Amino acid sequence: MDFILVASVFETLRITPPSKLTLLEAHTLVSAHVPPFPPDIPALLIGIDSRELALQVKEMLLAVYPKEHEVYLLEGQLSKVERLGEFQPSTFDFQPSVCLYLPSLGEGTSFESFAEIVAHLRAPDGCVWDKEQTHESLRTHLLEETYETLAAMDENDSAGMHEEFGDLLLQIVLNSQIASEIDTFSMNKVIKGIYDKIVRRHPHVFGEVELNNVDGVLQNWEKLKEKERGKKNENKGILDGVPSALPALTQALEYQDRAARVGFDWPEIDGVLDKIREEIEEIKQAQNIDEVKDELGDLFFVLVNLARWKKVDAESALRGTNLKFKKRFAYVEQGAKKQGMNLSDMTLEEMDALWNEAKKL
Repeated sequence: MDFILVASVFETLRITPPSKLTLLEAHTLVSAHVPPFPPDIPALLIGIDSRELALQVKEMLLAVYPKEHEVYLLEGQLSKVERLGEFQPSTFDFQPSVCLYLPSLGEGTSFESFAEIVAHLRAPDGCVWDKEQTHESLRTHLLEETYETLAAMDENDSAGMHEEFGDLLLQIVLNSQIASEIDTFSMNKVIKGIYDKIVRRHPHVFGEVELNNVDGVLQNWEKLKEKERGKKNENKGILDGVPSALPALTQALEYQDRAARVGFDWPEIDGVLDKIREEIEEIKQAQNIDEVKDELGDLFFVLVNLARWKKVDAESALRGTNLKFKKRFAYVEQGAKKQGMNLSDMTLEEMDALWNEAKKL
């Protein structure tokens, strides 16, 4: 029956049937938020029998397909081509139901095609460099791509994030491909593992638990993780899961967040502010470099806590200030060049004047 329907659809459209096709009953997509099929394969959605369903299908498709993507619409023996974003359900009677043919978004637009091309790089006819890589050799690349991604995020650079997220995804898929070749795990296991974890740790979304605010979600999250550690018989504490390689500010924030979720926290922000004043006084009273180092560490730690109370990510805040300093200092350098001077020849007052100009800009 489906074969006859598909054949009649393409006969009506007067186009050659594709060699690959996803065929779906539209009612199965009612609860979907993104298309449950790879966009590089054409799709035929059948049984769109109401305006409400047509709107739901349209919104779901727009999560992946651009507004200008052309789609073919069929109602009985009538057909037309429209841009997805301009598709208006009100123009149909839905008697009989409407079919929607969705051409491919193009080569390389699905996760499956990306996994295939990465596997090709590791194949006998692949790339010499990629075939030599191991988890250990890729570690520095993963770290580098992570920091480059963070830099793009700090600068709110959409084009940069677009590119860097792709580079970061390559590291994940490449490491998973290597693991599959030595039979330790596969990309499917990685995806299934995080899928199950998300469902398990969001019972307020996928289960019966009722949580009304972020604090409740985080506290319940910590309880669920504690249960998971118990089931695994891991002799680990709440803080043991925080990676030791994290930047110090991020690590401090994660320690504090996890401790706060089980109630180890100041009841009011005044306690944090008092602690900052206390640490500053202890720095003033430090007698040697070791004491200064110790007290400065305490001050940094409590400043991170203040950032946490103010809902600010300390690492991002400092990176933002670093970037601001870099831009302003570059302005001072350019100002010195315009005056035909080297920075080392300028007085502090002259540099301060340029600095203040930069601040105004």
